[in-house]
Amino acid sequence: MIGAMSTPAITLYGIPNCDTVKKARRWLADNGLEHQFHDFKKQGVPADRLQGWIGAVGWEKLVNRQGTTWRKLDAAQQAAVRDAASASALMENLPSVIKRPVVEWAGQPDREVSVGFDAAAWNERAARASNA
Repeated sequence: MIGAMSTPAITLYGIPNCDTVKKARRWLADNGLEHQFHDFKKQGVPADRLQGWIGAVGWEKLVNRQGTTWRKLDAAQQAAVRDAASASALMENLPSVIKRPVVEWAGQPDREVSVGFDAAAWNERAARASNA
């Protein structure tokens, strides 16, 4: 166990039936890290947070061009996503096109944002947080 936090300082955004989100939530639980879960399907994409994520990691990293939702878009819809504004509009309308999970790590500089699940990177981040 890496170390429990007293209040959920981590917010994980995603879709509950996504395998990667399930792995991420399991990793957080296994490491004693409390978190809040924001369900894109039920709660939508928070527009104010989306702009922060785009600023932190870039729209290119957030749009999952490998996923089923992207592949189901027609060529014109895909070609229309060419900047932060067009990507933002797509992600707000089709949350499942966002690469998951998006995680806001409080206690990190400026609520650091990560996209996707990488156990090794998360271990490093958790270790930094517990040493801070």
